[in-house]
Amino acid sequence: MKGLNRRRILSIGGLGLAGVATTLTGKAHANTPTPQPLQTTTQTGKFANKVVLITGATSGIGEATARLFAKEGANVFFCGRRETLGKQVETSIRSTGGDATYMRADVRKETEVKAFVDACVAKYGRLDIAFNNAGIDYPPNSIADTAIAEFDDLMNTNARGVFLGMKYEIPHLLKVGGGAIINMASIGGQRAFANIVGYGASKAAVIHMTKMAAQEYGKTIRINAVLPGAIDTAMLDRVERDWKVTKEQLASGYPIKRVGKPEEVAAAVLWLASPEASYVSGVAFNVDGGGLG
Repeated sequence: MKGLNRRRILSIGGLGLAGVATTLTGKAHANTPTPQPLQTTTQTGKFANKVVLITGATSGIGEATARLFAKEGANVFFCGRRETLGKQVETSIRSTGGDATYMRADVRKETEVKAFVDACVAKYGRLDIAFNNAGIDYPPNSIADTAIAEFDDLMNTNARGVFLGMKYEIPHLLKVGGGAIINMASIGGQRAFANIVGYGASKAAVIHMTKMAAQEYGKTIRINAVLPGAIDTAMLDRVERDWKVTKEQLASGYPIKRVGKPEEVAAAVLWLASPEASYVSGVAFNVDGGGLG
C-alpha cells in the first residue's frame, strides 16, 4: 500500500489500543442496584473473594478481563453504556460459575461514576482492585479538521473518566488498607502519532495521571497503566475500515508479527493486580508485541 511505512503502520496500530470502546451516543444513566450485605462466597482461584471493579467491560479488553478475573474467583462489578451487552456479559459469566454484576454507567459523568463505585461497595462491602478501562476512539483527522466536540469527548471519556474512577475508588481502597488500580492507556499516549490528537492526548494524560497517583498513594495502593498495541477488538475493526489497512499489514509493523488478543491484555492486567507484582507501581506497562522496541 502506497505510503504505508513502519511509522504509519505503528500510528494506525496505536488507535486499536484502548480496549473496550463505545461509540453510542445519547443519554446514559446510572441504574443503581439495590444495596446488599457483604457476600461470602466459596470461590477459588488467585483472586478468590477479591472485589474487582471494571469500567467499560461490555466488550473487548474489558470483557476479557472481567471473564478472567471471575474465572480466578473474583467478585466482578462492571459498567458500560451498552445495557444489552452488559447484561449478556453478566449472564454469560454467571453461567460458567463466576460472580459478575453489571451496572449501566457513563464514565464521563461524575454522579454516575460515584454511584457506580458506591454501589459496588454497597454490594460487596469493600473494594480491592479497580481497572479503569472505558475508552472511545474517533476516525483519524488532522488537528485543524478535528471537531471540538470530538476532542472534548475523547478527553472526557478517556482521561477524565480515569480521573473520576481513581477519585472515587481510592478512598475505598485506603479503607481496606490498600489494593491495586490499573488504568487503560495506549502506546498512542507514549509516542506522538499524526491524525489522532485527541486520542493520543487523552492517553498521554492517563499515563501521567497514573504516575502522579502512584507518587501520592504508593505507600498503600499500587497504581499502574497498561499500554496495548494493536489488539483484535471492535476498535481495531474500525481502524481497518478508517485507515483502509488490513490486520496483516498492521501486524507487519510489530516484531511478533501479529495483532494481540484481548485475553493477552487481560492477563497483563491480572498480573499487575496480583501479589506477584507487589513491587511494581507507577509503571506504563506495554503489551504491544514489541511495537515500541
